[in-house]
Amino acid sequence: MPSHEQATRAWAQASDASDPLRTFREEFLIPPHGNGTSVYMCGNSLGLQPRAVRAAIDEELHDWGTLAVEGHFKGKRPWLDYHEYVRDDLAAIVGAKPIEVVAMNTLGVNLHLMMVSFYRPTPERHAILIEAGAFPTDRYAVESQVRYHGFSPALSLIELQGDEPNGTISMQAIERALAEYGERIALVMLPGVQYRTGQVFDLKAITQLAHRYGCMVGFDLAHAVGNLPLQLHDSGADFAVWCSYKYLNAGPGAIAGAFVHERHAHATLPRFAGWWGHDKTSRFKMGPEFVPTPGADGWQLSNPPIMALVPLRISLEIFRRAGMERLREKSLRLTGYLEWLVDTQLADVLDVVTPREPARRGAQLSLRVQGGREKGRALFEHLEQHGIIGDWREPDVIRISPAPLYNQFEDCVDFVEAVRAWVTR
Repeated sequence: MPSHEQATRAWAQASDASDPLRTFREEFLIPPHGNGTSVYMCGNSLGLQPRAVRAAIDEELHDWGTLAVEGHFKGKRPWLDYHEYVRDDLAAIVGAKPIEVVAMNTLGVNLHLMMVSFYRPTPERHAILIEAGAFPTDRYAVESQVRYHGFSPALSLIELQGDEPNGTISMQAIERALAEYGERIALVMLPGVQYRTGQVFDLKAITQLAHRYGCMVGFDLAHAVGNLPLQLHDSGADFAVWCSYKYLNAGPGAIAGAFVHERHAHATLPRFAGWWGHDKTSRFKMGPEFVPTPGADGWQLSNPPIMALVPLRISLEIFRRAGMERLREKSLRLTGYLEWLVDTQLADVLDVVTPREPARRGAQLSLRVQGGREKGRALFEHLEQHGIIGDWREPDVIRISPAPLYNQFEDCVDFVEAVRAWVTR
């Protein structure tokens, strides 16, 4: 691991200068602070704006102004099939086949649409397994689905408690829960990365285990997509959903995504149907009978929102050029460096909540300030005032995420120096 010399700004600057991915930082707008830029380490909450987005949106505005309705069929990128322009890159990001992915709606909407199809409770099998302390989107959605089907969350919502230090969850805990409750669990719904702790879950291992008990399996990949190399098809998961405004840099409230495994591509699953999910070869015949498009496209409700898709298309093109494997390699080094700095320079101030094993975390480190919530909030506000942008998660966690597309080793040094300045103020 790093030596004493590597704690210096000079070492960090040299590492940044030799980084083969360093030029991608120039493709993003870094928020200003004072006479320079902020140290933005909050891509796990909202990714930065790619510089190319403005011109790309202007292109579509121009087509709208000059072509009006004909823009659906003419122009550089006809709007009729616009969601298909992101399909291949989106599939590559999540390790899926193109037929298995679609960009549509928002995460919460997509989660409900997926549960309409994949949460089919019976009197004998009606429970949903989630992690304790799940993100509210997931918690509210699964509880409301349980109630909608006439069951009680007190009996049908099983919350998996953390069994490791700092509240992380071992694979053994998941195995125990399925051994105890598996025959009454209809759906296992877990995150790819737990938002508060930053723990990575093994999608394939969880899916294989849950399928052995006859459960459907879905994942919320909000904090995993664009953060980790994923192999959704090979995982065997039935479905997954995600947002695109975090590591995918598609803008606030950006269009989200969904994955439906290929084995369900032609299945006659119950679903909430919409016109744009109808088979595209006969969609404009306007017939009364819904015939779903094979694959994930069949879960679409409405025609694609063009202006919302533009930033996602631009960001995915950047990811294609950078490559997820290279980004993951840099992320491991960058997050490992930040962890080492915290351990060696700030051990008297911060405790690392996120798992120590690199394979069990992404770009995020969740940090707990020693001394309780009041001190934690004070440090967080100090960091904000000094242009160090992370985020706060109740009750006592500061999340710092060095995203490899635009963060650099010197950002980690800036963070440490800002924390030390707070200690010695």
